[in-house]
Amino acid sequence: MVTRVAADRQGIQSIEVGFRLLNVLSAHNRPMMLRDIAKGAGMPAAKAHRYMVSFMRVGLIEQDASSGRYDLGAYALELGLAGLRRLDAVRLADPILESLCEEIHETVALAVWGNHGPTIVRIVDSGAPVTITLRPGTVLSVCNSATGRAFAAFQRAPFIKALVDQELREQSTTSKIAVTTLRRNFEKLLTEIQSHGISRATGSLTPGINGFSAPVFDHSGRMIAAITSLGAVGDFNVEWDNDIGKAMLAAAKTLSARLCAPASALPAP
Repeated sequence: MVTRVAADRQGIQSIEVGFRLLNVLSAHNRPMMLRDIAKGAGMPAAKAHRYMVSFMRVGLIEQDASSGRYDLGAYALELGLAGLRRLDAVRLADPILESLCEEIHETVALAVWGNHGPTIVRIVDSGAPVTITLRPGTVLSVCNSATGRAFAAFQRAPFIKALVDQELREQSTTSKIAVTTLRRNFEKLLTEIQSHGISRATGSLTPGINGFSAPVFDHSGRMIAAITSLGAVGDFNVEWDNDIGKAMLAAAKTLSARLCAPASALPAP
């Protein structure tokens, strides 16, 4: 009996070994060369290559033909999104997003925090004649998108702070503005967002597109998702106290209530 139980728990070692490569690749927010993936997984490059060929065949990874670098593939994204969809917030959000879209006549979306930042998991398109480059699996900027700013304002976790610092350093290099100045301005922006209970961004995700994003909280009072709306500059009003903003806050509070969020956790604009 003991022998049989032990055998049942052995599993398939080659699969476990191969997934070390996927763990290395998923831990880096960029495509990687084979030698670096193999080194991170602690195996010879020749052995790693055999696993990578199999992973490419099933769509778990893909390889850029010009650079030779590997990245997670379409099937890996599908698996990740399938896991995210099993979250209660994602399941419960569907009818709320549909109602919100009908009410404000703008594209709306739900985002959760993924491995690399705020990640879109649901979209309800308004059908307006405006092209918005947003799809499930899109990872948004923390500092420059309404969604990312909502997470930064209402979920002040160390991993978010680290990502904010990284983005601000990159902005400093590009803009030649001191990091301390950028950080001070961003902190002021977060204070403003907290005071209104909702975040906004103008033309930062896509030129010509405005956005609002409202936080969603769970039973522990922790922000776990954001409801975001997007529309064309000129038609989409991002004044703090307008009908779209009010509808966004109401939708986020409805979803938070269904997740049993305590009233004390909800922002009070």
